[in-house]
Amino acid sequence: MKHKWTITEENQLKQVAEELLTEFKNNRVFTFSGNLGSGKTTFIKYLCKVLGVQGQVSSPTFALVNEYQGKSHVIYHFDFYRVKGVHEAYDMGYEEYFYSGNYCFIEWPELIKELIPPDAVNIHIYIKDKGNREIEIK
Repeated sequence: MKHKWTITEENQLKQVAEELLTEFKNNRVFTFSGNLGSGKTTFIKYLCKVLGVQGQVSSPTFALVNEYQGKSHVIYHFDFYRVKGVHEAYDMGYEEYFYSGNYCFIEWPELIKELIPPDAVNIHIYIKDKGNREIEIK
């Protein structure tokens, strides 16, 4: 299994999403780090498509969490970019999501790092030259 991919075209993301979900089929919590505009939400859209989400997938920047229905799982998509501290994650009952057995895709995990489960799959997206992206499992 590759743990680093160079993405030169957006349509490559579906294959990377399939590989990632196959390799980590027993994991449910995935974190996504990278600069603003690096493509975290775009990659999560492809992961959700692979999991069978039919509706629109969008960033939950103001709501903190969006819920999607996949073929066989509920998927929770978090964006902690605007949180002022871990107390906001506590207030929303993060444990019920992170330990539910459903998929949790978490953007900006560094803002609540002490709450991330130890078995989470940590993904970092880098912006490279010419608009290319590099996706790496850390």
